[in-house]
Amino acid sequence: MKKGAKRKAASQKQEENEGKASQKSQKENLKLLSKAKRAKTSKPQSQPEFFEEKRNLEDLWKAAFPVGTEWDQLDSVYQFNWNFSNLEDAFEEGGKLYGKKVYLFGCTEPQLVPYKGENKVICIPVVVAVVSPFPPSDKIGINSVQREAEEIVSMKQMKMDWVPYIPLEKRDSQVDRLIFQIFILSCTQRRVALKQMKIDRLKKYEYCLPYFYQPLKEDELEQSTEVQIIFPAEPKPVFCEFDWELDELEEFTDKLIEADELDKDQKNAFKEFVREKVREAKKANRQAREARKKALEEMSQETKAAFENMRFYKFYPVQTPDTPDVSNVKAPFINRYYGKAHEIL
Repeated sequence: MKKGAKRKAASQKQEENEGKASQKSQKENLKLLSKAKRAKTSKPQSQPEFFEEKRNLEDLWKAAFPVGTEWDQLDSVYQFNWNFSNLEDAFEEGGKLYGKKVYLFGCTEPQLVPYKGENKVICIPVVVAVVSPFPPSDKIGINSVQREAEEIVSMKQMKMDWVPYIPLEKRDSQVDRLIFQIFILSCTQRRVALKQMKIDRLKKYEYCLPYFYQPLKEDELEQSTEVQIIFPAEPKPVFCEFDWELDELEEFTDKLIEADELDKDQKNAFKEFVREKVREAKKANRQAREARKKALEEMSQETKAAFENMRFYKFYPVQTPDTPDVSNVKAPFINRYYGKAHEIL
């Protein structure tokens, strides 16, 4: 082969090698570029989420059924994230309820309170704690201005009962091995079944009050000389209170006629109606005194001591930035059966 041909062949081979090297270099560059793009577009590693640890008795106040609250108001009770850390703290060492057997029931108090710069009527949840070695009562009182007579019925008749409350940290334990210190008044009536319920039965729930009878103390009703009168007159019933020691029936009736509350033709019927109500009230007072006397005679010293040492504590929500300020509406009164709390918290 001539020298010129050899140089030409060598030159072609060099060009081929350089072309292959260039292609290889381009491929490597593309790979690096692709990796860089993936590195840029890849999602940043998410930071670990931290959830606030639930408190051991955090849901205790919600577990206690708010007795006597209208069904359509229940959702409004829970519209705020109420804080009952004061109730939780009371069960800690050094607290009012530490180491004691306690029975809790809920209720609500509609109050005008300040919230976010204006006054609003808010349904405030309240929890009553009864310190007692045994359930304070197994009955419920049903009473209202609209009802002619008060009813005292079994809790179970209204699907209510005292049930043990299990703290969060013990909910994985075997229930039969637990020693219960906290009991709550629970209601198993399902809200979805309310539509099929008769109006009178439905209203009974709204007029419910946890019942309590203190045999060591004379009941106010035993001392009362007043009767509630709801006389079925036309065109509208006559609502009034008659005190058989302070009011004179003839004069009392004439005043109602003068005020156009009672028709003159119904005067005698009204007077007889009042007399009958007075007879019933006196009989009920007498029976109550006799029943209390008998109960005391049959009561053991241990039970007497339990009633003497029984204590009622009333818990309101703690003030927080997210909830209405209830500090100015706290009151010791619980209901007509329990009377006043020994302490408000």
